[in-house]
Amino acid sequence: LVLTDHRMPEMTGVEFLERVKEINPEISVIVMTAFGSVETAVEALKSGAADYLQKPLDLDQVEFIVNRCFQQKRLISENQRLREELRERFHFDGIVSASPEMEAVLNLAGRVARSRASILIRGESGTGKELIARAIHFASDRQEKPFVAVNLAALPETLIESELFGYEKGAFTGAHARKKGRLELADGGTLFIDEVGDIPMSIQIKLLRLLQERQFERLGGTETLSADVRVLAATNRNLEEMIQKNQFREDLFYRLNVVTIQVPPLRKRRLDIPVLIDHFTRRFSEENGKMIEGVSREALDLLLKYDYPGNVRELENIIHQAVVLARENFITREDLPLHVRGTEEEKTRPPEIPGKTLPEKVANLERQLIAEALRQAGGNQSRAARNLGLTERNLRYKIQKYGLK
Repeated sequence: LVLTDHRMPEMTGVEFLERVKEINPEISVIVMTAFGSVETAVEALKSGAADYLQKPLDLDQVEFIVNRCFQQKRLISENQRLREELRERFHFDGIVSASPEMEAVLNLAGRVARSRASILIRGESGTGKELIARAIHFASDRQEKPFVAVNLAALPETLIESELFGYEKGAFTGAHARKKGRLELADGGTLFIDEVGDIPMSIQIKLLRLLQERQFERLGGTETLSADVRVLAATNRNLEEMIQKNQFREDLFYRLNVVTIQVPPLRKRRLDIPVLIDHFTRRFSEENGKMIEGVSREALDLLLKYDYPGNVRELENIIHQAVVLARENFITREDLPLHVRGTEEEKTRPPEIPGKTLPEKVANLERQLIAEALRQAGGNQSRAARNLGLTERNLRYKIQKYGLK
């Protein structure tokens, strides 16, 4: 912190302030003078002074202003640290995945992040659509501006318009003062609309106008406002089917759907399950002050076979519960929920093989066995062929036949 006089032999305090800021913009400077005027104070503050003091100095006031400057610096430092943590957490590198399916999603998201294009993120509930949206924001040129999320499914239909666009005083009973909507709060940044398929038809036209003209009005207002906002939307609904039923505007769909990112369910990217288990185990162990080293072989086998209708969110919940309940340094079968463990009957029942006819079932079983042999052999075709009792030539033919990698 620098405290400087204003009238000095070689340069004024304001000139000194400007030179100091050239060397280190982070330093706070307080200008003091016995010849104060409004113009001098304004000039000093415009040049970046933290404050302006008139002589004779009140030492209590000096102490108060110095403490305030240091408190502001601590807040700025804390905000920068939190922003860095957010950027690291929600950057593409921070998304836990190991499957080629998810890598393709992240690759596409990374390619469109710096554009202004609206993006529609599609996928089942719990697949991590908001995580992808946040990663896109923090990889874009808008990363220093707000990321504002609104989940339309969590709002009553009567509140959706006022929540998105804000409202004027007296717009409805209880509107005692003007309130900014999520749209204005996201100005310069990104607005993420989750469950966009739940937006009422009456409000879809206002959202379409925003996307086309960047203009809107608050509920109950007549003033036309503009907003520089990039819109990312997500849904788990079939919007094309909703268009056919006149439940969703086709023109709005095309405005939102400039780029589509389809996030696959967890059951279709099973290579992600082990790394997610490890990630959640370490995270919840640290949060709960426990030393969980991993998952037992039996528990891992059950977790790998489960289909996760709730996707990543369900897996996260399962591991959180298991870490809390674990009595040993490993998560065991007994720490898992009943629906994951299954009944004794389910354990003894042979796995269901897809297919309607016997040839289809045989082909699917053969495909599964070859894929498993390749996985166990680490992709080595010679070793996999020996383990299956096939020639390498025969194995290569079947790999090509079944479209295996």
